[in-house]
Amino acid sequence: MADNRHLAFVVFVLHVLAAAWDKSPSEVYAICKDSAAVDGYLIPHYDVLHSLGANALIEDLTEYVRERGVRL
Repeated sequence: MADNRHLAFVVFVLHVLAAAWDKSPSEVYAICKDSAAVDGYLIPHYDVLHSLGANALIEDLTEYVRERGVRL
């Protein structure tokens, strides 16, 4: 179950990805939600992922969504 820490982390990641992917945070949220990145990856793996730097998160999530057929 997501708590405030998880939600704050997801918001942070969405904004980092938005800048990296040159998209709005709402576009990034739609991509991540449709590819199960939010509920299936970010929140369940928060304990490990929150310790990564922004660049590592960008690389990791970019690979994650691409493996699920998303073209960026």
